[in-house]
Amino acid sequence: MNFDIEHKALLAGVLSENRVRCNLCAHHCELAEDQYGLCGERVNRQGQLYTRNFGRLIAAHVDPIEKKPLNHFLPGSSSFSIAAPGCNFRCQWCQNWDISQANAQNNPARLAYTPATEVVRNALRSGCKSISYTYTEPTVFFEYTLEGSKLAHENGIKNVYVTNGFMSGEMLALYLPWLDAANVDIKAFSDQAYRQYMGGRLKPVLDSCKRMKQAGVWLEITTLVVPGVNDDPAQLKELTSFIANELGVDTPWHVSRFYPQYQYLETPPTPDATIRQAMEIGAEAGLRYVYAGNTRGYSDTHCPKCSTLLLRRSGLALLENNLRQGTCPNCGERIAGVWE
Repeated sequence: MNFDIEHKALLAGVLSENRVRCNLCAHHCELAEDQYGLCGERVNRQGQLYTRNFGRLIAAHVDPIEKKPLNHFLPGSSSFSIAAPGCNFRCQWCQNWDISQANAQNNPARLAYTPATEVVRNALRSGCKSISYTYTEPTVFFEYTLEGSKLAHENGIKNVYVTNGFMSGEMLALYLPWLDAANVDIKAFSDQAYRQYMGGRLKPVLDSCKRMKQAGVWLEITTLVVPGVNDDPAQLKELTSFIANELGVDTPWHVSRFYPQYQYLETPPTPDATIRQAMEIGAEAGLRYVYAGNTRGYSDTHCPKCSTLLLRRSGLALLENNLRQGTCPNCGERIAGVWE
């Protein structure tokens, strides 16, 4: 065991002399000595909680912000995107399973330590306007994102979480002052689906979304539409009703097309007709900005009042920006988002 890489964790609760509770995410794992949490990255050592992946980056890239996906947050800008190993979910179709799931290959002990100052320096050097904590689950390397986010703000860089939303209220209380934008996966609107396919629960995700919105974080929602899991119209209507009523009709919703991945290989890709139906359901719920991902088309932004083309995209590339200081050049409608 490589104890030398372990970093003392925040958000630990003492249960007994050598038993602790991890209060980082909504699992609230209770750990005996030398026991790991469900994420595989946090461990109890003699009654103290430690994290194994602090600064052990398994990915670092410059991405377009549209890849997160964020369509209403500094469009056309670059985001320095980093990940450490680990996730608190076990999604059967995870596209990043090789780095998100704890295993021997992505053992943090095999990864070099990267100081947060170097991440910020690289973001500045590459002209990025934000740092995105992404690819895996950023909640699981929270202590590092907190340190990096404070440094980012000191240097005029914004912070982005791409997350499953299964964090605790205690974690959000510490981190929300440093968070500028987030894309949260609402993976289904069924607690049973969360328990069966992800190893989580729905309510903590919804609570996190509401907390972020109330704190003024720019929020966009993504739903990967998986045939037979979350594609029935009744479930999609409940989901879009939640977004409209609890998060606001200006909250962009990204409907993403499923392709067979990881352990979920027998189900065919989501039909185009299902994606179109989901988008129609979103529009009927009153959502003003509905996009489709993992498929062609449906990525442009139009004025919800007069339908003028505002942002033209091809894939992840922004080709045309017609916004005038965040408003429609034709009718003057203010377009929700962070534009500068």
